[in-house]
Amino acid sequence: MRLAAVASHTTWRYRLGMHGGQWAGFTLDRPVVMGILNVTPDSFSDAGRFGSAVAATEAGRAMIRDGADILDIGGESTRPHALPVSPDEEMERVLPVIRALASDGAVISADTRNATTMRAALELGAKIINDVSGLRHDPAAAAVVARQKCPVVLMHMRGSPMTMNCHAHYADLVNDVLHELASIRDSALAAGISPDAIALDPGFGFAKIGEQNLQLLRGLKDFAALGHPLLIGLSRKGFVGAASGEPDAGRRLPGSLAAGLFALSQGASILRVHDVRETVQAVRMWRALTGAPAGSAKEV
Repeated sequence: MRLAAVASHTTWRYRLGMHGGQWAGFTLDRPVVMGILNVTPDSFSDAGRFGSAVAATEAGRAMIRDGADILDIGGESTRPHALPVSPDEEMERVLPVIRALASDGAVISADTRNATTMRAALELGAKIINDVSGLRHDPAAAAVVARQKCPVVLMHMRGSPMTMNCHAHYADLVNDVLHELASIRDSALAAGISPDAIALDPGFGFAKIGEQNLQLLRGLKDFAALGHPLLIGLSRKGFVGAASGEPDAGRRLPGSLAAGLFALSQGASILRVHDVRETVQAVRMWRALTGAPAGSAKEV
């Protein structure tokens, strides 16, 4: 019912999962692991750990050795109530790291809402744009992505990181988020971005609080049916801690792995994680047990 309502607004057809599919150069016959590299002083989980370009670059290299397919590099915290960072400050933080790791041959995703940062990151070798605002924060962002013909992750969020928790009110959570994310996708298509370039992120923890995130995770198959790869960012988040009884973000690996593997069983293709080595091992075991390709929404 939900898919039919969304499909009536778009000509894009289901083509992932058992039908095959590609995104950002990856053949989605297995889950893709994206390592989180926050070059910020105030991220919710790893604040200040990679505050220097040297430390961040070495951390990124370690993630690649541990099996990360993509490094997602960001210079602005998007935790709840976070203050915005200017594009100049953001670029000062991330561009040296992007330059170094792209030179190593790593596949880089630039985690940014700002068109200026997007352009600079792509010029230095980044391949993917990951925008938590779904290209709505900066009016110039969609044109940058369309012109560069680069893969993009479009995420669902209401408001901004500073205000998003005030907007966590839904008549029907899964249905509302599904339609709003489909609308974000349709705006990207209208701006000239190729359907093949788009991955979608339902935005766990972004204008969703507490139990809402578990409800959204249980409804993930509806999002998989939109026909784009699903990127899921659950790692160490507050709702994982609440559900598992772990208040310390740095000790939420077991809960994060459980949630991530459940997401794969519901149709996710890409896991965005802090703990790369452990996630890679868990994903390999999941594949050995299920025989499931990424994005297949196969029951386990």
